[in-house]
Amino acid sequence: MAHNFLNLSVWQKSMELTDLIYSYNKSLPVSERYNLIDQMNRCSCSIPSNIAEGSGKRTNKHFAEFLSMSLSSSFELQTQLLICQRRNYGKNEELQKCLDLTLEVQKMLFSFKQKFE
Repeated sequence: MAHNFLNLSVWQKSMELTDLIYSYNKSLPVSERYNLIDQMNRCSCSIPSNIAEGSGKRTNKHFAEFLSMSLSSSFELQTQLLICQRRNYGKNEELQKCLDLTLEVQKMLFSFKQKFE
């Protein structure tokens, strides 16, 4: 059961989130380069990457497992964004956009995953 991940709106939206995170991270302190910035970049990349990888699996059950991994990465990313908020890193407007889009992707992933369980 393969899905063309390029056509999945959840994959497209998660790619948008990845772009937004990379842009936001440019405003973070250089001291966070090997901490929050690297971790946030990895998490944001992991979301669409797991959707893409799961789309090539043979069963819906396996695809749902990869969607769960994407969802987990989104929660990890959300936590890191909240850490940035607590530390007053970056511009509040950009941070809020990241948080809002993360929540939107989480809702999409949760709904999409339910179709395969």
